[in-house]
Amino acid sequence: MFENLSEKLERSFKVLKGQGQITEINVAETLKEVRRSLLDADVNFKIAKTFTEEVKRKALGENVLTSVSPGQLMVKITHQELTSLMGGEHTEVNLQGSPSVILMSGLQGSGKTTFSGKLANFLRNKRSRKPLLVACDVYRPAAVDQLHVLGEQLDIEVFSDKGNQDPVDIAKQALVHAKSNGFNTVIVDTAGRLAIDEQMMNEIETLKKAIKPQETLFVVDSMTGQDAVNTAKEFNERLDFDGVVLTKLDGDTRGGAALSIRSVVNKPIKFVGMGEKMDALDVFYPKRMADRILGMGDIVSLVERAQEQFDAEQAQKLQKKIAKNQFNFNDFLSQLQQIKKMGNIKDLVGMIPGMGKAMKNVDIDDDAFKGIEAIIQSMTNEERENPGLINGSRRKRIASGSGTTVQEVNRLIKQFDDTRKMMKMMSNKQSMAKMMRNLGKMPGMGN
Repeated sequence: MFENLSEKLERSFKVLKGQGQITEINVAETLKEVRRSLLDADVNFKIAKTFTEEVKRKALGENVLTSVSPGQLMVKITHQELTSLMGGEHTEVNLQGSPSVILMSGLQGSGKTTFSGKLANFLRNKRSRKPLLVACDVYRPAAVDQLHVLGEQLDIEVFSDKGNQDPVDIAKQALVHAKSNGFNTVIVDTAGRLAIDEQMMNEIETLKKAIKPQETLFVVDSMTGQDAVNTAKEFNERLDFDGVVLTKLDGDTRGGAALSIRSVVNKPIKFVGMGEKMDALDVFYPKRMADRILGMGDIVSLVERAQEQFDAEQAQKLQKKIAKNQFNFNDFLSQLQQIKKMGNIKDLVGMIPGMGKAMKNVDIDDDAFKGIEAIIQSMTNEERENPGLINGSRRKRIASGSGTTVQEVNRLIKQFDDTRKMMKMMSNKQSMAKMMRNLGKMPGMGN
């Protein structure tokens, strides 16, 4: 995500590396590269020009502190402006109303139906809502069936009227059904349409007037870049939507839509789609996205994902086991499974500051833990509970049962032993203090 833009911006700031102060000459040279980077990312020319002029104005107006290098200061100012460009503050979805109604709009193939399912899942799990999905795409073959399949997967009810070709009538029926059955959120999936298709645009305008949604979202494929921005502008002129959803952002190495769309339509980006799974949906935070674009990682989002999988009671039990040096392969397997639930492994690693660049050319498969899991699952329960039992003959049997080699089994057991020792040391405050004192006595470490 934003890979190309991140690399080019990093190269731009290298112009200032080693410079003692910010001058009009070296700022101009840096910002020329920044502007080129934005244009390569498919950012609108006027937006790129205004952006760099604002960065220049702020950079030349700053008194450079002796502790801050010109390069660092330029990164700081660019970060502030990127955050501002993408909206500044995070904007929540409007869930007022009884029920609250959310209307989807967008082009064909933008991912509205899939996003509708993701949003229903998100609102149920993260906002404690009871959502009803409504199938109002009466034109695309199997669109209604697709929404029903998603609803079944998620265990969320879908309202449809397959013989009815009037989306307005279907939506009105759905509202009556929602009110009488205790649904507090209604998500209306509509047909994809082109802004130049007058009949279809009139239809969604009529639909919006009829159901009076609290929230109208424009769903767009971020990988279409400036086309996405131009389409958003045309739809906004007709619908006056409340927010933007960028789908397929995980595949967008440029980032032009995310950086331009707020400035063009003056409407916030509210959600971003980050994969095909039904939980692959993120709330959009401009500051966090600016962090990631500039290679600063996104620790807050990483911690939030970890907390979603966090079980306080289980963690307390685990802490006691670590303190007694009883951490075993069952515990290790449980931790791996929690990490997997947090999402795509490469995406998680990219949230750690500095790791996005380091992992650029490293291909991390979503099944990266498959071999480890196979080895652990080939152990007997007794071996998992007491790893010290695993001798040479047992290692051969485990390797054969897991389809791996003895060397791979040995490597995993060694890594597990090292991890266990480190966890034991970290749980013991005295051992940690001793380790830190010894570290301080090492040559070159000073005090």
